[in-house]
Amino acid sequence: MVALAVPGLSALKRLCSVALFVSQLYVFSGRAGSLMTTEHSKQQFVSTKGVTSPSTSTPYTRATETTEIPSYVSKCPSNGLCSKLPPDCMTCKTNFSCVYGKPATFDCKIKPQIHCVDQRNNEVENFTINMTCQFCWQLEPADYVCTNSTSCMTVSCPRQRYNATCTVHDHIHCLGNRVFPKMLYCNWTGGYKWSTALALSITLGGFGADRFYLGQWREGLGKLFSFGGLGIWTLIDVLLIGVGYVGPADGSLYI
Repeated sequence: MVALAVPGLSALKRLCSVALFVSQLYVFSGRAGSLMTTEHSKQQFVSTKGVTSPSTSTPYTRATETTEIPSYVSKCPSNGLCSKLPPDCMTCKTNFSCVYGKPATFDCKIKPQIHCVDQRNNEVENFTINMTCQFCWQLEPADYVCTNSTSCMTVSCPRQRYNATCTVHDHIHCLGNRVFPKMLYCNWTGGYKWSTALALSITLGGFGADRFYLGQWREGLGKLFSFGGLGIWTLIDVLLIGVGYVGPADGSLYI
């Protein structure tokens, strides 16, 4: 009985050792798998952290030098006399306390990227200019150009005026703004010739040809169907066109 129990006990011990070995192997394999998974996730995190998203990264931009040429450079001739440069090419220390109408001298400096010379052909940056002490709007009409109006009547009593915008010529120096508003008399032409209107009034005025030529078709029809007002209207129109009282219907001046 004892002999039979001993082999059974040894077989049970072997079975227990096998079960213990399998359980340890299972635990060991589970820990190893978890360690491998953790290590792999750490590697992924490190690699992801090393690569920065393009949307959140700040791109590196290299500073480039500005090569844009100022607009005033095209108006400024190179290597010319500094005193002959247009006002847009220089900066002057103007003195508004000068005596009006009297000669005045101002210290000026050329703007960047401008090259000019003095009377001795030496390149300089600082120079002086001589000009008459007066504001730009006080210049002679030949020293500036103004916009023209084609909507006002040039032949009217009293003469009409319009608001014009005037700009000083580049070679003229003056004080204040170089672009200024000014009230001017209506002075524009639509291409009508005074000599043609007068010739038509003398020769064909009885048929209203002069009025038709000037664009006054109502008066032309009146003269046509009244035979020039029996000659009286014709004589009156010859006189009025001759002195320039009757002009084009659009209000323009004769050529």
